[in-house]
Amino acid sequence: MLGVLMLDTRFPRLRGDVGAPETFEDILPPGRAVLHRVVQGASPSRVVRDADATLLAPFIEAGHALIADGATALTTSCGFLARWQAELQAALPVPVWTSALLWLPALQRELGVERVGVITADARSFDAALLRGAGAAIDTPFEGLPEGCAFQRCLLDNGAHFDPADARDATLAAAARLRKRHPAVSTLVLECTNLPPYADALRADTGCTVHDLTTWLRARCAGPDRAYS
Repeated sequence: MLGVLMLDTRFPRLRGDVGAPETFEDILPPGRAVLHRVVQGASPSRVVRDADATLLAPFIEAGHALIADGATALTTSCGFLARWQAELQAALPVPVWTSALLWLPALQRELGVERVGVITADARSFDAALLRGAGAAIDTPFEGLPEGCAFQRCLLDNGAHFDPADARDATLAAAARLRKRHPAVSTLVLECTNLPPYADALRADTGCTVHDLTTWLRARCAGPDRAYS
């Protein structure tokens, strides 16, 4: 059983987002279940903008609660929690996969740092500590959603709704800016768990390989007999 540590949010969770239960129809093999647990008070601004370390204890507590309910691996609904990957893994007795950024070390070894780029919800908050938490190179190319765009405001200010078409366009715009600055990038990693609904649009628009938290989970949860690892 997979447990998802959720930020305390109210915006829509579309298929592809780990906050949407239907997403796991495409990830977990038959017979595997998913549990979601909200960490009260863990707003996007506190996690992303403030890097509020006082939230670590509530996340650990929620992780233990999910394990008590049967979870044998844990993930999260915010890629910025990679900042605390080591602390969460040390505190919890099951595999913990905080973020799609965990893809980066293997991809960078295989392809080279310059060929792997990150799209993030907030470039201003994306820093070396976050990359170190994921075990990635600190010079990883990255680009954020357009600063102050409607989609970004909804995610970071915990709005109640957004326009999926506008969100797709903002995601494509971020990828275009990233590849203009770093033409060698051929593989994209989506930090934000709200971006995977637009992964197919990114593949079609850029021709890039696209990884996100759903592709990470699929690789680790595939097969009815595969243990989480």
